[in-house]
Amino acid sequence: MTTLPTGLTADPRTGLPAEPSAAPEVAARRRESAVRARVAELEDLLGDPSDPANPAGYTALLEADRAAVPFAEGEALLDRFGIVDEYVPRSLGGRLDAMDTLVRVMRPVMRRDVGLAIGHGMTTFMAASDVWTTGSDRQRKWLAGLLRKGGRAAIAQHETAHSNDFVRSQVTARRSPGGYLISGGKPLVNNLERAGALVLFCRTDPAPGSRSHSVLLLEPGQLSDARAAVTARRTPVGLRGCRFAGVEFDDCPVPDSALLGPEGSGIETALRSFQISRTVIAGTAVAALDTSLRTAVRIDREQSGGWQGRGIDGSRTGAALTNAFVSLLLYDALAVVAARALHLLPAETSVSSAALKYLMPRVLSETMYDLSIVLGSDFYTREGTLGIFQKHVRDVPVMSLGHAGTVACQATVIPQMPRLARRSWFIEDEAPAGLFRLDGDLPPLRADRLALACGRDSLSASLLAVAARIEGHGPVERALRTLAGLLVEEFRDVRGRVLRLEAAGGASSAQPAKFALMDRYTLLLAAAAVLGVWDQARYGPDPFLADPSWAAAALHRICRRLGTRVTDLPPECETRIRHEVQLRFSTRASYDLYSTPIPG
Repeated sequence: MTTLPTGLTADPRTGLPAEPSAAPEVAARRRESAVRARVAELEDLLGDPSDPANPAGYTALLEADRAAVPFAEGEALLDRFGIVDEYVPRSLGGRLDAMDTLVRVMRPVMRRDVGLAIGHGMTTFMAASDVWTTGSDRQRKWLAGLLRKGGRAAIAQHETAHSNDFVRSQVTARRSPGGYLISGGKPLVNNLERAGALVLFCRTDPAPGSRSHSVLLLEPGQLSDARAAVTARRTPVGLRGCRFAGVEFDDCPVPDSALLGPEGSGIETALRSFQISRTVIAGTAVAALDTSLRTAVRIDREQSGGWQGRGIDGSRTGAALTNAFVSLLLYDALAVVAARALHLLPAETSVSSAALKYLMPRVLSETMYDLSIVLGSDFYTREGTLGIFQKHVRDVPVMSLGHAGTVACQATVIPQMPRLARRSWFIEDEAPAGLFRLDGDLPPLRADRLALACGRDSLSASLLAVAARIEGHGPVERALRTLAGLLVEEFRDVRGRVLRLEAAGGASSAQPAKFALMDRYTLLLAAAAVLGVWDQARYGPDPFLADPSWAAAALHRICRRLGTRVTDLPPECETRIRHEVQLRFSTRASYDLYSTPIPG
């Protein structure tokens, strides 16, 4: 009897080793085709945003923004598409099977209107993710049924009185016969007035500690009007179409069945679900930059006749456009990796998700500022096609606020760095190749494997591995190899400084240094994501992603941000990127890594 090598099976007809199965590749192609079809269907429904007659175009949505009301036609269109099925797991009748897919499907919405994406979709998903990860079968089925019938969910975690420190909750729930009595208030809840489900974060134990908080799943329509009152809020500057309100409880009774997960598990539930919601929202935010960049390119063309007709200011505006494009790609590389890590490296995503959300406000605000140089006085336009830029300027910063904002991300990563420096950095094996692919099948998300900390970081190991195998064919790839080597040395320096700080103890004078080191570390993770995506794409079908120019430009920006001395990139690098900016505008392709066809 012939013994076959491990992994091979015998052909039953011949007894010889069978050819390796192509099933995974076929499944991956089918998955990618299905995702592209869903994205294309949604883009077609949204239509040309610059067409004044389009009821879902910029003219209509800016009118809704001025009136500070939800974008009704946009919401109706998303309902026709069945967008809510994207938030509901397949096991519960929806279409949610991978977080990178959800990000891609939501990007057309975010590209059109940040307020529509947050108000109609992301708020519901944030609330639902707590239920999918922690709820009982009964709670999950109930919420899935509510959403699939057109209902919405809201989440009450914001603590504006305490700089959104959600563990200082002003809402308490104390035990009573058969349930709890809720008291206190949440001043800022999106979609509260039209939500059929409310996920409420509250204190159930007055003693300090990690078991002091719990999560409740409530039906607002069943709460006592005399014990739960909705309080109106002023219209915000950004996300004017979102419906924010507050709620005040006065010994409001709720049943035991409202408890989501075990009592005292609220902090753990929140920290696990943050890994999902941070990643999805931050990854979707790339699309807002896409629209802003496209608007700036349009203005640049109208004012200068394209690249060939520039005046003396052409180099400045041209650099602003290419820099914005590179920043978008850099950020998207980390977004793709963080989304796929939820499935492939769930124990490690507390760091990657926090790093992505930490970088979001910086990348968004700096890129919007760079693009404002191109717009000039048109920056203040609030109507027509240009008005969407001004709206994004007001809406985009709001996404970086909240309970999972910058400080929360720092608090997640900084305590883990000493352990990572000792046990993982420069020791760990590199991440799996699938982490850096733009498509390809993923295993189901196992929320129970999401860890608050695990002491492993295989993403940074990929920085070392890819840097070591860059061959350096041509001037641009040689520049990339040099930049990657510089970043490896930066990483080595970060590790040494973290270990020295740990050895010195917890002196308060060392605290600012920890924040600075965390900042450097997140940039190095972004560099690892860029190198990993390029490494997987260089033999792929997209000639631009296969070209080292974009990766070299991204690493060049990271090096300059870190204060590393670098020489100028080869001229052909910027030329290649400028050409791609114009090509994607002309061919109506998105500016993210997926280069998706878009209308208008």
